[in-house]
Amino acid sequence: MIRKPVVAGQFYPGTKNELEEMISSCLQHKYGPGNQIQKDEKIYGVICPHAGYIYSGPTACHSYKAISSKNPELVIIVGPNHFGVGRDVATMIDAKWETPLGLVEVDSEAAKEISNISKYIEIDEFSHSRDHSLEVQIPLLQSMLSNEFKILPIILLEQGLEIARDVGNAVADIAKSRNAMIVASSDFTHYEENSFAHSQDKALIEPILEMDIEGFYQVLMDRGVTACGYGAMASTIVACKKLGATRGELLSYATSGDVQGDTSRVVGYGAIKFV
Repeated sequence: MIRKPVVAGQFYPGTKNELEEMISSCLQHKYGPGNQIQKDEKIYGVICPHAGYIYSGPTACHSYKAISSKNPELVIIVGPNHFGVGRDVATMIDAKWETPLGLVEVDSEAAKEISNISKYIEIDEFSHSRDHSLEVQIPLLQSMLSNEFKILPIILLEQGLEIARDVGNAVADIAKSRNAMIVASSDFTHYEENSFAHSQDKALIEPILEMDIEGFYQVLMDRGVTACGYGAMASTIVACKKLGATRGELLSYATSGDVQGDTSRVVGYGAIKFV
């Protein structure tokens, strides 16, 4: 099956030329990475925002720039299910995801394997039918990676600690035997005043950089941080740690208010790599 784009023309441009231009302008944006030289280091995974490119694109480009020379053959993308449809945790098989930049194939073998390893991950294409959290990452990957790659999409309706542990361990098992990169798709604080969003997100980013998953859930609950893909971030921390990462590094943080100017109700965006 072809998984058709559901937010092309909304979250990002619907035509190839406009989309390429937009990604290029996000790279060169004052909140984007520009032409900075990347370190030659092992990167196990990244955290990336998933809002409209005009808001979060410059921040997202920091994560993709960091992995642009790594040429993974499999990109495991984990994100939250915003629409509440389908299974608690789902991947899919026998599919290609379409964007204005072309088709990307789902690694069905990896999807079957991970659904056998994990207690929670089921194969269910319906879970993926409406959501943007994984879709918006794909054009950026297509644009920034020079090699052919497949994806393993994992969407989370349930994002508690136990599920994050299970999914993270299963992702690590899949990544171990492949040339893989893990992408956690999540925005941070939603619809708060700009300085408050900054302080909330700074508190949540601390345990992420320390790769402390219990501390992460603690801050999330104590402060009521409204990060939508917290389970995706947590499972990525678990996976990267199991694979050998020792710390996270904040590449960039900005809010929609920083980028677009309206600071009254912003959404926070972070780009983080695990090394």
